[in-house]
Amino acid sequence: QLQFVESGGGLVQPGGSLRLSCAASGFTLNYRAVGWFRQAPGKEREGVSCISSSGGSTNYADSVKGRFTISRENAKNTVYLQMNDLKSEETGIYYCAASRLTLCGTRSDYYYWGQGTQVTVSS
Repeated sequence: QLQFVESGGGLVQPGGSLRLSCAASGFTLNYRAVGWFRQAPGKEREGVSCISSSGGSTNYADSVKGRFTISRENAKNTVYLQMNDLKSEETGIYYCAASRLTLCGTRSDYYYWGQGTQVTVSS
C-alpha cells in the first residue's frame, strides 16, 4: 500500500519554528525529487521548496529563502522541511509531493501527493 504521510504541523507563534516530515511507505523516494507545497485558506496551492533525489540540489520560494531548509534522509525514505521565523501569512496546509524526475522540475512533474499537515501561525 502506497502511503505518503506528512507530520509535524501544529500551532506556533509568529517567529517560531516547526519541522515538518514527509515519510513514504510502499514506494521509494530515493530516485525522485520531492517538493513541499502549501495552501492558505482561500488561496491557490503554491510551491515552497524542492529537493533533488540525491539532496544535492534544492530550491526555495523567494518568500522563504533564508528561513526554511529542506533536507532528506533516503535511508529513512523521509524528507523534512525546517521552518524558522514563521509568519502569520504562512498559515495553511502543507503538502509534500513526489516528482517523476530526479531533479526539481515544474508543478506538473509531481504525481503523488500526501494528505497534508496543518500549520497555524498565530499569537
